[in-house]
Amino acid sequence: MIITETDRLILRHFEAKDTKAIFLLNSIPEILTYIPGEPMTSLSQAEQIFENVITKNYQERGYGRWAVEHKADGKVIGFCGPTFITEFNEVELGYRYLPQYWGQGIGFEAGAAALDCFKDYDIHEAIALILLGNKGSEGVARKVGMKERN
Repeated sequence: MIITETDRLILRHFEAKDTKAIFLLNSIPEILTYIPGEPMTSLSQAEQIFENVITKNYQERGYGRWAVEHKADGKVIGFCGPTFITEFNEVELGYRYLPQYWGQGIGFEAGAAALDCFKDYDIHEAIALILLGNKGSEGVARKVGMKERN
């Protein structure tokens, strides 16, 4: 299901065919520098995340992380979208992209488009959880209008 489009991107629900992209986004050390936990080591881990986390969020909340598909090459190059963070009782705008797409404004483009759709899911405020030092993510959050809280 397509959520929204920009000039360069399609934001849509993840599908079973996207498990390789989910694996890449969770296994490349460069991407995971500021992400807690260990990198994925098998495609079956990505399949489990798709089935037990992503699909479950879509079913229970009506939203979740959305695949970011690059129109020019038809590849899923990242994710961007809402997820409910139970421990904060808030919705987070989360995003992650393959390194070869960094520095091209894609984070801002997808983030702004995603935030515009949040109202369709009755989300009126969002946070971004960013580890200190992650200047790229901090920049995206600022560009889409978020302010530092803590």
